Amino acid sequence: MKKSIEGYIEIKKAGDRFRTKIAWLDGNHSFSFGSHYDPANTHHGLLLVNNEDYIAPMKGFNTHPHQDMEIVTWMLEGEVEHKDSMGNSGIIYPGLAQRMSAGTGIYHSEMNSRGDGRAHLVQMWIPPDTERIEPGYEQLDITSELAKGELIPLASGNKDLAAIRIQQKDATLWVGRLAPGKKIKVPEASHVHLFVAKGSGALDNAGELAQGDAARLVRAGCPSWTAGPKGSEVLIWQTEMP
Repeated sequence: MKKSIEGYIEIKKAGDRFRTKIAWLDGNHSFSFGSHYDPANTHHGLLLVNNEDYIAPMKGFNTHPHQDMEIVTWMLEGEVEHKDSMGNSGIIYPGLAQRMSAGTGIYHSEMNSRGDGRAHLVQMWIPPDTERIEPGYEQLDITSELAKGELIPLASGNKDLAAIRIQQKDATLWVGRLAPGKKIKVPEASHVHLFVAKGSGALDNAGELAQGDAARLVRAGCPSWTAGPKGSEVLIWQTEMP
């Protein structure tokens, strides 16, 4: 952990995550999830769940409920088919941002409907700023924006940012597919979570991070992230604690 007068940065290595390994699922959990519980590792800022999942062909999560949660799914490889009790259905693929607001209650399923390979995704949960809202669903293809090679807002409750809308005014999720050597500034907030979804890179004041590693920033300013020799894809949550 690197501390400074502004705050600190804590590094969490990929291999230190909780792991769920069953016949059809290889899941890695950044925070306490399901049967895995550590009272000292339940969230970072508003981010409650950051699950990196590999789902076997023709398998997945059967219909199950959620309530009062904002859920964002980001595909890295392959695709999953989403169906929910509101009548929404569709294929989620790399470059498609997807958000589901559980609100008063929703049922959904997520299945790898392809038979030629595993689906690889990151699913993230944050609490809404208003409970008991009507459930909602939104998706948007941002492939053309990603191709610019910059950090872009994927999901946000900030009305001034053009992104998938979430019911949480104090949170924004940024994504970047960055070329080798590309340098960006990490957004500043009281709590920031940087997850290396693909590739590698270096974070100022914290060192090298590889795929699956994460940095938890607390009042740490806006250090630079530099993509590694094969580039990097990063997911960065910028949250303020109420």
